[in-house]
Amino acid sequence: MSALSAGRLLRTLVWPGWRSCSSTPAQNVQLSKPGNGFSFELTDEQKEFQATARKFALEEIIPVAAEYDRTGEYPVPLIKRAWELGLMNSHIPESCGGLGLGTFEACLITEELAYGCTGVQTAIEANSLGQMPVIIAGNEQQKKKYLGRMTEEPLMCAYCVTEPGAGSDVAGIRTRAERKGDEYIINGQKMWITNGGKANWYFLLARTDPDPWAPASKAFTGFIVEANSPGIQIGRKELNMGQRCSDTRGIVFEDVRVPKENVLIAEGAGFKIAMGAFDKTRPPVAAGAVGLARRALDEATRYALERKTFGKPIVEHQAVAFLLAEMAMKVELARLGYQRAAWEVDAGRRNTFYASIAKAFAGDVANQVATDAVQIFGGNGFNTEYPVEKLMRDAKIYQIYEGTAQIQRVIIAREHLGRHKA
Repeated sequence: MSALSAGRLLRTLVWPGWRSCSSTPAQNVQLSKPGNGFSFELTDEQKEFQATARKFALEEIIPVAAEYDRTGEYPVPLIKRAWELGLMNSHIPESCGGLGLGTFEACLITEELAYGCTGVQTAIEANSLGQMPVIIAGNEQQKKKYLGRMTEEPLMCAYCVTEPGAGSDVAGIRTRAERKGDEYIINGQKMWITNGGKANWYFLLARTDPDPWAPASKAFTGFIVEANSPGIQIGRKELNMGQRCSDTRGIVFEDVRVPKENVLIAEGAGFKIAMGAFDKTRPPVAAGAVGLARRALDEATRYALERKTFGKPIVEHQAVAFLLAEMAMKVELARLGYQRAAWEVDAGRRNTFYASIAKAFAGDVANQVATDAVQIFGGNGFNTEYPVEKLMRDAKIYQIYEGTAQIQRVIIAREHLGRHKA
């Protein structure tokens, strides 16, 4: 099957007018008519993509997820299959050979993949984070070259921003890029890079202004860097608490030469590009957290219906029933959060406020619901023979990557107060 052919066939069958990614409002965003209120009904094409992702998760991801978690092996067969089905690289514009799906559709797909295994989902979704700076800031030549190749074969890319001493404090980045004629020479170290050892190319943020007092909005530049460039040293795969089949590594850049045509927009524009990408990728991260929480709720519910104590299923004990009710409430509300954030993007509006709310709330919910699922399983929940201990380990990273839970609250507070001061 050719690149994304299954996805394109599905797109053609359900709606011949599929849109490409752009800054204009998406054509299938369900903007209600005056007086009709909101519509929570998915379109037919959205239901098709959701169903395809759900079937893939249930039939192909879940049966092998525990083994990938045990070995930490990168899930190459699953990634290739997701690429064939059009469930990967969903943001790539049609002009570059992609499907050009909106953020809302990407979130629907992500929730289903995460239901199967968030390690697999993170490996797939990291491509979107790596691609997004190019999608929002790349020129046509850069887009066709670096996004186009990803529609021709199942390649990976990575977002190289975090450093050993600069995670949430992005302005503390020390990797430097010095202009030498028609090239930039890059030196520095990145850390915790998802897909770091599997990427074909990186989006890299580096300091180009040597003045330590230069504002972040002017001090950094975004580059596209070929992963096979001389001078790149890839570290060992990190052995993480959860999402173990995802590839996370440190990367050292030593006198790496990057041509000036690989600069995104212009020198000094990198910080805004890197931060702007998060508005579009945090809703899918929230969707992944919801997928994990939904899986934990389903596992706990099935177990509560089967497990008996004191002569009756434990679900008939009010303590357990109320716990399940709380879990269900949180899952449903977290889903509404990411859908609102995604809807804002596809409607062509700035969504920083809603993206951070969705990410922070869904990340907390994933951890709470996974922990409650372990509690319902009791002693069995603490055992690796049952699925919920993996869910609890996998959930924690949702409060850390793409901006910690605390950083999201800083952003939410800033946006909230800004509205009242305006």
